[in-house]
Amino acid sequence: MANFDAAADSPRGYGEFRHGWKIVLASMLGIGLGLSPMPFYTIGVLAPELKQAFGWTMGDIMGAITMTTLVTVIAGPTVGMLAGRIGVRRVALTSVLLFGLVFCALSLQTGSLPLFYAMFGLLALVGAGTLPITWTRTVNAWFDERKGLALGLSLMGTGLFGIFAKPYTSWLVHEFGWRGAYVGLGLLPLLIALPAGWLLFRERAPVATATGAAKVPGGLTLKQTLREWRFWVMAAAIVPVSFALGGPVPNMENILTTAGVPAEHLLSLTPLIGLSALLGRIAGGWLLDRFWAPAVGFVLLSLPAVSLLVLTKGQLGMTEAGIAIFMIGFALGIEYDLVAYLVARYFGLKAYSAIYGILYVFFALGAGFGPLLMGRDFDATGSYERALYLSSFALVASAALLLLLGRYRKFPDEKAEAFAA
Repeated sequence: MANFDAAADSPRGYGEFRHGWKIVLASMLGIGLGLSPMPFYTIGVLAPELKQAFGWTMGDIMGAITMTTLVTVIAGPTVGMLAGRIGVRRVALTSVLLFGLVFCALSLQTGSLPLFYAMFGLLALVGAGTLPITWTRTVNAWFDERKGLALGLSLMGTGLFGIFAKPYTSWLVHEFGWRGAYVGLGLLPLLIALPAGWLLFRERAPVATATGAAKVPGGLTLKQTLREWRFWVMAAAIVPVSFALGGPVPNMENILTTAGVPAEHLLSLTPLIGLSALLGRIAGGWLLDRFWAPAVGFVLLSLPAVSLLVLTKGQLGMTEAGIAIFMIGFALGIEYDLVAYLVARYFGLKAYSAIYGILYVFFALGAGFGPLLMGRDFDATGSYERALYLSSFALVASAALLLLLGRYRKFPDEKAEAFAA
């Protein structure tokens, strides 16, 4: 187990936050105003405006999320390896800057669908460094005893953004039109996440041994990890889970409308996704520090299967809709935390960014194609019923795979010369 000075401040590990709170705060803002939540939470509000302006279908517009997925398949692992070579801070801050600028540039759409997809592809390319792949590597290095809670708080940024994303985007559209909305959204990472990262985010210096030699985090290499069956069990579970949880969120306004929820109630319901995701981050992190992570993941990721079935009902009541949305958001809240935690506990930190980067590809495949396929299914059938039923089944079956992972593994820190060899 890593030997950090901060952990010694408290037998319960909370002393780690005395030194690491700046890292957590900067990571929270960087992740929350990055590639993972921003396009995902805002496209549902902007879709009707784009549909009216250019005559695109819901499936056409949701294809932009799929484009970000396809680019992330390459950019995610590349960024993970790059962060390991030149440093997380340099990669993350550069990515925040470019991501904000390209998001602003989405306001320049001309009605060309290929250009729309190309811009979202560029957004994913330059914004890959804002994904949890980078930030969580440093959080894991600063925390050990309270690793789960620190990850939960850091990843809470997606929930915080999710709470105000849709109302804020709606306000921007109402005041400045959809073009102004893209500019207003793009300014968030530039004016908030970038300064916070520059001032607060620092990588953990190697701990020195008694002989003065530096120590580096232990763990498996990327090559060793790819030969591990546990890695492929995680990968197999992540795709359907992210499809089932990620597919409904960008389509949620339309799902609720087809379920009979009045339009005037939509903006009071959809922010529950972000609020419950925020609570899921905190509760999930607390649970991961105290219970076996695969069991925590199985329980919390299976519960929203009921929500997906509820959303297939016609004439859905406000209470039913609110509970269903809350459960989906709560599960979304633990998803990133769980993957980051599992990578650290089963493979160590030696090649953390590269390993997480590859697993993020599997996550992106599900979350990226989910909105598109659900949107296409709606265009073809006028209903989300089939997609929601299949997602409900897949969610429970895939979450159960995590129970195969077994005990955590120990990876003592290594001397720098041994690591170099």
